[in-house]
Amino acid sequence: MIQAHTDVVGSLLRPGELIQARADLAGGRLTPAAFKAIEDRAVDAAIALQEEAGLEVVTDGEMRRLSFQSQLPEAVDGFGEWDIDAFLWGEWQGNEHVGDWRKERPPRLGVTAKIRRVRYPTAEEFTYLRAHTQRIPKITLPSPSLWANFWSGDRSRAVYPTLDSFLADVVDVVRDEVAELVRLGATYVQIDAPQYLLLLDPRMRAFYEGQGWTAERWLSQGITLDNALMDGLPNVTFGIHLCRGNQASRWLTTGSYELVAGPVFRGTRAQRLLLEYDDARSGGFEPLGLVPEDKTVVLGLVTTKSPRLETVEELMARILEATRYVPLDRLALSPQCGFASSIIGNAVTVEDERSKLHLVVETARRVWG
Repeated sequence: MIQAHTDVVGSLLRPGELIQARADLAGGRLTPAAFKAIEDRAVDAAIALQEEAGLEVVTDGEMRRLSFQSQLPEAVDGFGEWDIDAFLWGEWQGNEHVGDWRKERPPRLGVTAKIRRVRYPTAEEFTYLRAHTQRIPKITLPSPSLWANFWSGDRSRAVYPTLDSFLADVVDVVRDEVAELVRLGATYVQIDAPQYLLLLDPRMRAFYEGQGWTAERWLSQGITLDNALMDGLPNVTFGIHLCRGNQASRWLTTGSYELVAGPVFRGTRAQRLLLEYDDARSGGFEPLGLVPEDKTVVLGLVTTKSPRLETVEELMARILEATRYVPLDRLALSPQCGFASSIIGNAVTVEDERSKLHLVVETARRVWG
C-alpha cells in the first residue's frame, strides 16, 4: 500500500489557453492535433507545479476533462444528451464573495440506450502522466452509484427498467477501465464519491431516494458497487474521496461524517480515505474513531475554495487533534478537494494553488519528517 503523507485530490485550475482551445475545437476553429498539443502543455504545467511543490503523489490536474465526471460519457455511448450542466445542477451555497448559485437538473438528462464503451476513458490520461513523472501517478474515477444522476424513470426504463440494472452495466464498464489502468501500470486509483455526503442535505436526499433507493441503501449498495472495482487487485492502492460539492468555490451540503462513517469507513475496501476538513462545514474529528486499523486518513485541511492560506502551525494543531482518533503514522495531508472540479474552477489563482501545495508539503515535513 502507498504510504505517502502528502496527497492531492485531483483537479487543478485549467489555463485560459486550454479553455479557449476547447471552445475553438468545438467550433471547428482548431484541429484535434493542435488541441492535443495545447492540452499536453497544460498537463505538463500541472505535473511541474505539483513536483515543484514536493508532492509524493501527482495527477494530471484533470486537464483533459470538462468535469471530474465527464470522461465516462465522453468515451461511452448510451448516456443520451448531456453537457456540462449535467454535473452542475443543485442548490449551491457560496460566501460573501461568490454568493449562492441555483441550477436545475437538465430535463432531458437520462440514459437512453445500453451503454457501450467506445474507448477507455482514462487510459490516455494515465499513460501520458506515467511517462512524464517519477512521482506516484494517481488516476481518479467517479464512483459507480454517482451515475444514478443519468438514470431517469421516464426516459430510461425502455433500456434499463431499474436503476440497479443501469448501475450494473456502469460497474462493468468502470471495472474494465480499472483493469486496463492496472495493465498499464497504475498503482494508485482514487474513487470520487460525493454522493454519500450529499445525503446530508434533505433536497439532495429526496432526489436520490426518488431514484428508487433509501438513504441506507445508497450507503450499503453504493459501497458494494465501489468495492466491485477493487476486488482481486492486491498490488493497487485505492482511495475514496468524500466531499460536499465543489464548484466555483461553492458547496452543496454541510454536516458531520457521522451519518456515513460506519458504512463507508468500515465498508469500503479502499485503503486511503480522503476527507474534507477545511472548515466547520465538515464537523469534528470524532467520526474518525470508526476508521479501521488498515486504513490511512488523508486530512483535507487546506481549503481550495478561497485564497486564504492556512499556517503550518494551524495545520499541525489540527493534525495533532486528529491523532486522538487515528495514530499519526496513519494520517496524511492534502487539499480539501480539487481546485477545479470542472473547467469553471474555484475562485483562486494559480499562485494560490502553488502556495497551498507548498504548504501541504512544508507541513508534512514538519510533522512526519
